[in-house]
Amino acid sequence: MTTETTLDLDIKHRLLDECLRQQTDFVDNARQAMEEAQTSANESQGAIEDKFESFREACQIQRDMFAKQLDEAIGKLGILKRIVRNKVNEDISLGSIVKTDAQNYFISVSLGEISLDGEKYYAISAASPVFQAMAGKTKGETFIFRDKKIKIVDLC
Repeated sequence: MTTETTLDLDIKHRLLDECLRQQTDFVDNARQAMEEAQTSANESQGAIEDKFESFREACQIQRDMFAKQLDEAIGKLGILKRIVRNKVNEDISLGSIVKTDAQNYFISVSLGEISLDGEKYYAISAASPVFQAMAGKTKGETFIFRDKKIKIVDLC
């Protein structure tokens, strides 16, 4: 492995660690919110039924919403755990770091901007339109996104 590849893999490790940290926080927060909504619904059961029935129903709706968020967050965490840390990608696919003449991307899950050493990377999912435009391309190739021609400067 070249020194450049080693540096790129270091960036990949750090990006993946940050994505895993953020996604784990999402999972923990969604689980806690869901449990709190369930507790509120359960505590209202002993109260005067008519007055608190709508409150309990609102708590159940909120719990269901948090349960859905929890499911989605766990699914995204599963995607992140499938990324092979030491793989140098030859073409753009899950786990790739893509440096273009426009922006830098980490193909993982949709988490937005992540800064490392003063450089910005955008964690995007394989379902995103920009990924769809660049999927399968290699270093030096170009792709069109929103009527703009973008060059792939580097890839790891």
